[in-house]
Amino acid sequence: MNTTTRRLLAATTLTTALALPTPAHAATDYPGHTTSSYVVLTDTTTTQAHQHGCAEGRTGTTGPRILFFGTQEKNDTLREPGRTASSPTPRAPYTQAAQYAHHWARGFTECRTDQATAHLALGVNNKDDSGLTGTHAGQRWAHLVTTARDNSTTDAVTITTALDAEPSWSTPRWARDWLTAYTKATDIPLYAANSADSCPTTTSGDCANGWTLADVHHMAGAGNPRIHVIPQIYRTDGIQARQWANISRWGHTHTGDPLRFAGAMSQHTACSQRSCNNTDNTPQQAWAQLKKALDAHHSTRVNNLGPATDMRWP
Repeated sequence: MNTTTRRLLAATTLTTALALPTPAHAATDYPGHTTSSYVVLTDTTTTQAHQHGCAEGRTGTTGPRILFFGTQEKNDTLREPGRTASSPTPRAPYTQAAQYAHHWARGFTECRTDQATAHLALGVNNKDDSGLTGTHAGQRWAHLVTTARDNSTTDAVTITTALDAEPSWSTPRWARDWLTAYTKATDIPLYAANSADSCPTTTSGDCANGWTLADVHHMAGAGNPRIHVIPQIYRTDGIQARQWANISRWGHTHTGDPLRFAGAMSQHTACSQRSCNNTDNTPQQAWAQLKKALDAHHSTRVNNLGPATDMRWP
């Protein structure tokens, strides 16, 4: 198979999956989950990347997996997840993220069962404490993901992008500039794995850090068909699910465009590795909370909500 044909097939696979066709099972059936990871590049090896991909391949589950590499900094480097700008931890070059993705994809392909496929989303967050502009950060991440996708050697794994956009981490302007720059630089689809910090559950009030519902709705895809949201549904009380249903309802009312939900994100495994307080929904609990909240209103009802994805540390 030549390179052009392989890329066309990969693009077709990604478009089909993002369209989320109605599954054969009933719409209310939980479709299972995948595992996504925070990746500390300075502590990992190509062997570990291969092992992590292999473990996901063996599950036989088709769906997105997100690799969160942390925060973008100057000179195309990454600060590991969970660290501030003042942290002395070593920075890793973007190229290490591409190499990790390559070996993860090889492992997945070699070990997969039931002809499973994956969308491997290379993710960063919207922390604006590194001195980069949102425009520069979005452009450079688009370049990295495009390069990684062009160099892919397997049709079982499609390289795509993820952004963990959280209102508490940047100004809305910085985040909007990132997304604008990214979408201008590439047509590779993006998974929005976002939070909705302090957003209302039933009204049109504001969210945290000067963000409005319009800002959160925009960063979750708004009218862009290449962006699907996998929102963070961590809290056991269900508030986050109701926030996201309200954001989607707001979009339907004010812009005519409810959000395109690809699934729900939990952090149950990460909480078992590091302590959490009432934010340890299982993947099935996160999925069920979101599905219930979305189905409560006709404008946000979904018949084919995709699998959950559960975060873990390496």
